[in-house]
Amino acid sequence: MYLDVNGHRTYCYTGGKTFNPTFPTVVLIHGVLNDHSVWALQSRSLAHHGWNVLAVDLPGHCRSSGDAPASVEQAADFIGALLDAAGVQCAALVGHSWGSLIALEAAARLKERVSHLVLVGTAFPMKVSPALIESALNAPEKALHMVNVFSRSTLASPSGGAFWVYGAGMALGRRVLQSNPQVNVFHRGFVACDSYTHGETAIAQITCPVLFALGAQDQMTPPKAAQGLISAALTAGHHVRVVHLPVGHQQMTEAPEATLTAIYDFLAAP
Repeated sequence: MYLDVNGHRTYCYTGGKTFNPTFPTVVLIHGVLNDHSVWALQSRSLAHHGWNVLAVDLPGHCRSSGDAPASVEQAADFIGALLDAAGVQCAALVGHSWGSLIALEAAARLKERVSHLVLVGTAFPMKVSPALIESALNAPEKALHMVNVFSRSTLASPSGGAFWVYGAGMALGRRVLQSNPQVNVFHRGFVACDSYTHGETAIAQITCPVLFALGAQDQMTPPKAAQGLISAALTAGHHVRVVHLPVGHQQMTEAPEATLTAIYDFLAAP
């Protein structure tokens, strides 16, 4: 469905279900050079099991208009405006990679309006190598190749079928990049990740339980890079759950059912 957010047309995939204001809501936030489609299995399953789903295309990405966020903070403000536009007072936030930083910052700002926080493939600081930032700007096809290799523990389908996950990732990245001829969303997203400095302060300010869903073979955001956030969350007295998935950075597509189970069990817990 489409919502008017800050005067711009914003697309949210609802998992094939009509938005029902009596149901709890979960917002799914994608990472750099992705869109709502990376949550394909998780969004549809949640939508068919009692949740309103808003799997959003961030501004300036694919079906959503507006200026692509130049910082985590700007994107977090957008999430608050999205909830307002949808008429949602309280929602669970689920974010992957860059989206995890956006979800974290939004939860810190929105306080009690966030019921659960799920950080998939997260790290803080989420530093990006200068070579990758430079390639994203000047040689995006090269950078896209590097990301799709480093993001996965396998280039074949985890189910053993004929689906080519590397090729699908390359095609998605090209489509997202081409969807915005005004701004290089690849480079802008990486710079936003690399520049974010508020993570440990934000995790101390949230008021909800938090799930860390980490890829044991993740080369983009290695599990050890999330330990500072986990420690800060525990020190702040938050309810913390950590799940290690036996895959790389693209948990939602490499281990779709395990990722769904981790999210669903966390959302369903008292």
